[in-house]
Amino acid sequence: MTAAVTAPALRERPPAPPRIRPGQWVALVALVLPTVLVAADGTILSFALPTISTSLAPTASQLLWIVDIYPLVLAGLLVAMGSLGDRVGRRRLLMVGATGFGVLSVVAAYAPSAGALVGARAGLGFFGAMLMPSTLALLRTVFPDGGQRRLAVAIWATGFSAGAAVGPVVGGVLLEHFWWGSVFLSSVPVIALLVVVGRRVLPESKEASPGPLDLPSVLLSLLTMVPLVYAVKAAVGSAPWTTALAAAVLGTVSLVLFVRRQLTLADPLLDLGLFRLPVFSASVAANLMSIFAFAGLLFFTAQYLQLVVGLSPLVAAAHLVPAMVATVVTGLLAVQLAKRWSLRVLVPTGLATSALGYAVATQLGGGPEAALLVAASVLVGAGVGLAETLTNDAILTAAPAGRTGAASAVSETAYELGAVLGTAVLGSVLGAVYRSHLLVPATASAEAVDASTQTLGGAVEAAGALGGADGDALLASARDAFAAGVDVTAAIGGVVVLAAAVLVARALRERRPADAVREG
Repeated sequence: MTAAVTAPALRERPPAPPRIRPGQWVALVALVLPTVLVAADGTILSFALPTISTSLAPTASQLLWIVDIYPLVLAGLLVAMGSLGDRVGRRRLLMVGATGFGVLSVVAAYAPSAGALVGARAGLGFFGAMLMPSTLALLRTVFPDGGQRRLAVAIWATGFSAGAAVGPVVGGVLLEHFWWGSVFLSSVPVIALLVVVGRRVLPESKEASPGPLDLPSVLLSLLTMVPLVYAVKAAVGSAPWTTALAAAVLGTVSLVLFVRRQLTLADPLLDLGLFRLPVFSASVAANLMSIFAFAGLLFFTAQYLQLVVGLSPLVAAAHLVPAMVATVVTGLLAVQLAKRWSLRVLVPTGLATSALGYAVATQLGGGPEAALLVAASVLVGAGVGLAETLTNDAILTAAPAGRTGAASAVSETAYELGAVLGTAVLGSVLGAVYRSHLLVPATASAEAVDASTQTLGGAVEAAGALGGADGDALLASARDAFAAGVDVTAAIGGVVVLAAAVLVARALRERRPADAVREG
C-alpha cells in the first residue's frame, strides 16, 4: 500500500538537473579566456597611446587608425567568421584565430613604425573575429542542458567585465615598468593557455551538411559593416562630412544588396529568418543598447575621474572595478532570476537599471563626483550584467543547432556596434556641449585655443602652459564645461536606454508561441 501511494508522488517530482562535470568546467575556462582577452585589448591600448605617440611619432591620422582599425576589421568580419566556423568547425577556427592573435600580438609589440603597428592591429582584428563567435557557439555544444548553458553563458559574459576591469590596471602597471609594447605581449600567455587547454578539452562542432561559403556575401558583409562603423567614427571625428556621408552611403547600399542576396540563397551566410523571431531580434537589440549604455558611460567617466577629479590613471581604473563586479554578480544572479521571471520582465529591467545609472550621473554638480560616478557605473554595470546574460542565451537557444556560429556572430556584431555607437554618439554630444560652454582667455594663443576646444585633456595642457590667473581660469572653465557636457550626455543616454527598455518589453510581449518555448 505504501508503495502504491509513494510511487506516483516520486514520478511527479521534476528530474534533478545534471551536474556540471569537471571536464565541462575546464572547457568553460578555455572559452572564457578569449572574452577576457578581447575586452582587455579594447581598454588597455588607451593607456599606451601617449607613450606610443612619443616613441613612434605617428601622425594624427596614424594615431587614429591605430585605435580604429582593430574594431573596424573585427566588426566587418564577425558574421563571415561565424558562418565559416559553422562550416569548417568552430574549435578549428578558434584555434587558428588564437594562434594568429598570439603571433600578431608579438608583431605589434615590436612594431618599428606607426604604419607597421596599424598593420599589426588590422591583423589582430582579423584573427580576433575568429574568436568570439566560436566561443559562444561552442558553449551550446559543451552545455546541451538549458540550465547548465544559462549558467555557462553568465560566466562567459563575466569575461568581458573582467577583461575591461583588468585592462586599465594591467596597462597602468606595465607602462610604469616596461615599454609600450608590453601591453600587447600581455595577451601572449593567455593565448598560449587557450591553445594548450582548448586542443585537449574542447569538442569539435559544425554544421552537419554545410554548403559552400558564399564569397560575394562575405564581401558585401565587409562593405556593410566597415563603412558604417567608419561613418559613425568619422562623423564625430575630424574627417570631412563628405567622407562620413560617402561611407554611410556605401555601407547602406551594401546592406541592401547583402539582405537581398541572403533572401535568395539556399544556404545563406546569415539566416535572416532568425530576425522574424521576436525573442531573437529583441535580444540582439537589447545587446546593442546595453553595451551602448556601458561604453558611453565609460567614455566620459574615465576622463572625468582623471582630468576633473584629479585621480591618477591607476586610481581612476580602480574606481571602475565596482561596476565590473556588479556586472559579474548580476550576470550570475540572472541565472536564478530566470527561474521565476521571463525575458520580457528581466531584460527590460536590466535596461531600466542602466537608465537609472545615467540619471545618477546627471547629478555631478550636487555632490562628491567620484562617489556619484561609482554609483552610476555600478547601476549601469548591473543592468548590463542582467540583460546581456539572458539575451546571449536567448540568441543561442533561438538559433538552429547548425547555425549557432552565425547567430553568435550577430550577437557579437551587436556588441561591437553598441560600443562604437555609445562612444561616438554620446561622445559627440559631450563634445558639442563642452565646446559651447568653454570660455578661453583672450591671452591664449591660437594653438592653445584649438587644443582647448578639441578635448578636456588639451585644455588641461594649455592651461598649464598659459599659467597664472588666466591658466587657472581656463582650467576651471574647461572642467565646468565638461561637467555640463556630462550632465546633458547622461540625460540623453538615460532617455535612449529607457526607450529601448520599453520597446524591448513590447517586442518580447508580442512573441509567438514557438518563441516562448525557445525562451524557456
